[in-house]
Amino acid sequence: MAFERGTLREEPDLDPNKEPKAVALKYNMEEDTAPRVVAKGRGHVAENIMAVAQKNTIPVYQNKTLVNMLMALELDREIPPELYKVVAEVMAYVYRIDKKHGANKANF
Repeated sequence: MAFERGTLREEPDLDPNKEPKAVALKYNMEEDTAPRVVAKGRGHVAENIMAVAQKNTIPVYQNKTLVNMLMALELDREIPPELYKVVAEVMAYVYRIDKKHGANKANF
C-alpha cells in the first residue's frame, strides 16, 4: 500500500470487538540507519505497550493500516525503505506534539 504525501492521518480502529494491536518503534540517529521495531503485539501485549507509552508520556499515533504493516516486521529489525516516508511523517507528528507540550525530546 502506498501513502501519498499529506494523506497520512490518525486512523483509530473503532471496532470494540477487534483485538487491539500496537507497535513500538525506536530510532537512534547515532546507531541506526532507520527506526527499529522494538515491541509489537496483540491483545494483552498491545495493551501493555500502550500502558507503557502512557506512563512515560510517549505520544501515540493510531493508524490501523500502518500498524498492520509494522506487525509483519521482525522484532529489532529496521523498517524497510518502503516505509521510510510514512514513518518519517509519523515521527514528525510526534516531534511536533512533544514540542507543543514542552518536552525536551521526542520519544519514538
